[in-house]
Amino acid sequence: MLSNNDGCVIARSEEAKKAGIKMGIPVFEIGDIIKKHKVHVFSTNYALYGDISQRVMTTLAGLASEIEIYSIDEAFLDLSGIPADKLFTAAKKIREKVFRWTGIPVSVGVAPTKTLAKVSNQIAKSDAQYSGVLDFISHPAKDELLSQFRVGEIWGVGEKYEEFFRRSNIWSALDLKNADENRMKEHLGVMGQRLVLELRGTVCYPINQNPDTKKEICTSRSFGHPVETYQELEQATTSYVSKVAVKLRNQKSLAQSLLIFIMTNKYAKGPKYVNYKIVRLPTASNQTRELIHYALVALKQLYRKGYLYKKSGIVVSEIIPEEGQQSALWDDTNREKNKQLIKVIDHINRKAGLDKIRFAVQGADETWKMRQENLSPHYTTRWSDVLVVNMDKD
Repeated sequence: MLSNNDGCVIARSEEAKKAGIKMGIPVFEIGDIIKKHKVHVFSTNYALYGDISQRVMTTLAGLASEIEIYSIDEAFLDLSGIPADKLFTAAKKIREKVFRWTGIPVSVGVAPTKTLAKVSNQIAKSDAQYSGVLDFISHPAKDELLSQFRVGEIWGVGEKYEEFFRRSNIWSALDLKNADENRMKEHLGVMGQRLVLELRGTVCYPINQNPDTKKEICTSRSFGHPVETYQELEQATTSYVSKVAVKLRNQKSLAQSLLIFIMTNKYAKGPKYVNYKIVRLPTASNQTRELIHYALVALKQLYRKGYLYKKSGIVVSEIIPEEGQQSALWDDTNREKNKQLIKVIDHINRKAGLDKIRFAVQGADETWKMRQENLSPHYTTRWSDVLVVNMDKD
């Protein structure tokens, strides 16, 4: 799997790893390996990933009393209502049902804490003997499992933590479990102490059904080819603004400020230019039209003719809940009418497809879009890509 603009390798199958393909390597450097081993190469397909993720999470939500969606491909389930002797069977059924309903193979780790569940999940995924399911609670050799799990792979352990652990002669999850929790707190703060406690089975991170809303939302992309004209830069930037606005509305939030940035390719020959502008909104908003207006005010001030731009983007910040909106003194915008209009537009776009209805300034010519020469079909989000099964026996 390749990064934006088909640049570098960001995900690999086990077969690709064995063929010698390293994470992060530019794809043009491994052309011989791809040809020799007949490696299938794919561009990122965000629409497909998002849809499949939603299907998996919806399936999981029906299998547990509580669910915390942790990321696009990961979730925590509350199985506390299931007797201990039936947890393994329940975990197997979860795995089987997700695969049957979505076609996606998942691994399941069952444990008393999130940290141990992550450890169990990783072992279940990497060790074939567990067939994708590991019930840590009933496992007869818990400490042996932890002793074989490298401390750097534990959830929440970054480079700085791992460096400290090495100096402290802590190499495995078992070593950390048996470490002095007070010493960990002294050197690493409460987060270090919680790592130890979670490995011992003490819950420090309960299931969170209502994760905090994002404090900042960013959308940016590298262009498929260098962009020189203001019109192309305008189309790209307003498209990103539209996506940010949808994200704000989905989490029922408003932004009080936005940042627009543009930049050239720092590795390419020729003149370089990087700049940004922050705009404080008179009234907090999640309305696409309003955000586009202020984004273009900033973009016109940023744009310089004669440069080949590689990337642009938007970051909205100072995010507050929708109910916290306070109008400016001279604000004469009919916000309720605009809210109803954008609600209809969002509904149509969810039904008919992304950006079927868009603002004219976004344009229809999207030659600036990032390069995706190895894009897989949109099997579940585009009618033209739906799989067709021929039942004719002849």
